[in-house]
Amino acid sequence: MTLDAILNERSGGNCEVCGGNTDLKIYEVLPETGAVEDYSILLCNTCRNQIEKKAELDPAHWSCLTTSMWSEVPGVQVVSWRMLNRLRDQSWAAEQLDMMYLDDDRLAWAKASGDHENDATVDLHRDSNGAVLQNGDTVVLTKSLDVKGTTLNAKLGTVVKNIRLVPDNTEQIEGKIEGQMIVILTKYLRKQH
Repeated sequence: MTLDAILNERSGGNCEVCGGNTDLKIYEVLPETGAVEDYSILLCNTCRNQIEKKAELDPAHWSCLTTSMWSEVPGVQVVSWRMLNRLRDQSWAAEQLDMMYLDDDRLAWAKASGDHENDATVDLHRDSNGAVLQNGDTVVLTKSLDVKGTTLNAKLGTVVKNIRLVPDNTEQIEGKIEGQMIVILTKYLRKQH
């Protein structure tokens, strides 16, 4: 039997964390320990994207942890513990975490990735006030900036339209000022609403 078939049978064709049944894929709970079916779980797209910080953490979605934390599947227990830790500022998650028990080996596995220490924020481009930036937004400079390699000085209050996010660096965006495409640090921007 393939791993996919084993996990589908074990989960009844549902996400092993929230119970959803759309867009299910195998997720490996790193670092792996034990049998492959113990550290592999079936997750829906919503759970996977929030676990991998590709989407904003939605505490309401994770109320499912009050059930999944009691799963007998090691990988589900570890993911539940990590997500409860990321949500520990929510009173319900802190209460569940106090009730949850993992043996020493499983607790070491859960802590090994360091993922539980990360706060609930996803890695997104944010302006100086913490507002989420997106491609095409209009921003205002909160500081006058000298542009390296040019004589251009971008003044405080300069409006930059139709920005582009730098994909591999959440602290930078690209925008045109006086016809020149430049990279600007997000800490010197304010999103214009």
